Amino acid sequence: MSGIASWLTEAPGEQKRTLVAASMGWMLDSMDVMLYALVLGAVQREMHLSAALSGAMMSATLVSAAVGGLGFGWFADRFGRARALTWSILVYSVATGMCGLTHSAWQLMACRILLGLGMGGEWASGAALVAESWPARHRGKALALVQSSWAVGFALGAAVVALIMPRFGWRAVFFAGIAPALLTLWLQRGVQESEAWKLERSSPLPVGRLFRGALGRGMLICATMNAASLFAWWGLFTWVPRFLSMSIAEGGRGLSILQTSAWTIVMQAGTFLGYVTFGYIADRFSRKYTYIGFLLVAALLVPVFAFVRNPDALLVIGPLVGFFGTGYFSGFSVIASELFPTSLRGTAMGFVYNIGRIASAAAPYLIGRLSQTAGLSYALSITSGAFLLAALIATALRSPTAQREPAACSP
Repeated sequence: MSGIASWLTEAPGEQKRTLVAASMGWMLDSMDVMLYALVLGAVQREMHLSAALSGAMMSATLVSAAVGGLGFGWFADRFGRARALTWSILVYSVATGMCGLTHSAWQLMACRILLGLGMGGEWASGAALVAESWPARHRGKALALVQSSWAVGFALGAAVVALIMPRFGWRAVFFAGIAPALLTLWLQRGVQESEAWKLERSSPLPVGRLFRGALGRGMLICATMNAASLFAWWGLFTWVPRFLSMSIAEGGRGLSILQTSAWTIVMQAGTFLGYVTFGYIADRFSRKYTYIGFLLVAALLVPVFAFVRNPDALLVIGPLVGFFGTGYFSGFSVIASELFPTSLRGTAMGFVYNIGRIASAAAPYLIGRLSQTAGLSYALSITSGAFLLAALIATALRSPTAQREPAACSP
């Protein structure tokens, strides 16, 4: 079969199964982010939370996700990527339902921390599984497709809130969030461990190797550039739904919850295209320079988005912010997977991604705190500097062609 999707339709069944499993898991992560962001106003009112404390809830989730990512990354190297993926989603499922049962800020905080443990474990195990199952010439597109499920989860979260919250309240939103998680667990039953992992599991390298020499340099670059880009992403997108739904007098754009949900779905169309397009460009040209280019354009678009007031202009700029301001994540997953050897890939990817999560955990709190004095438009604009910093750090990555070698899989 010819065409731009022939690489996918002609792939063996096992490669497709790993792609679906990792994509569904990543979709759940983004769905939770959107569920929390869209119910945030109702939770604030019922539990009498300040903007700073509401942001701290998301920050606590991110710190917990970092811990979960480190732990599950090690687990994935020792016991298998598929097992790590299943257990991380099981933890997520339980915690999502528990969020709907809370009645105080501290109860909700505890559930968000538990949810973060499962959320953090999913990315490293799923990305490593896909990277080891797909050949280098299609790896960028495959991992981009996994990343694109983030946009699907965001849109699904917005649709769930729009359908359920007006009728049944914010607690029911979290209860509904359990269903996709259970479906994901069912779909993952037939996923097999990668052949690359099976070959390497009998002779693992010491974890200390990751922090010396060329591997140590790669760890430093990946961790810092991801910290900067995640600071920008979480600082911006945690508060975008609130920014849209706040009244104009408060510095927002005055959209209703239904309008905000609809706008979010439109924005995710741009995000989805950004993820997928990145994969095709990166496989054809360069992972490194495509990644840097996306970050630079995102840095330019954020201030425009934060200060434009025309609702029609928001509908145009929003998808572009999603395209560039989220699409670059496809680059991080393929760059990181190709930098590290198979026996340490889960640990390395869990570390570099989740150290970034720890650093970025301050972003939702800082944006919320700054918005109380400077206004949300100015607070959101500081994320532009973080996008620029990530692009600058990424210039230190080694030769793009050399990055394709470590991952082992059939051609």
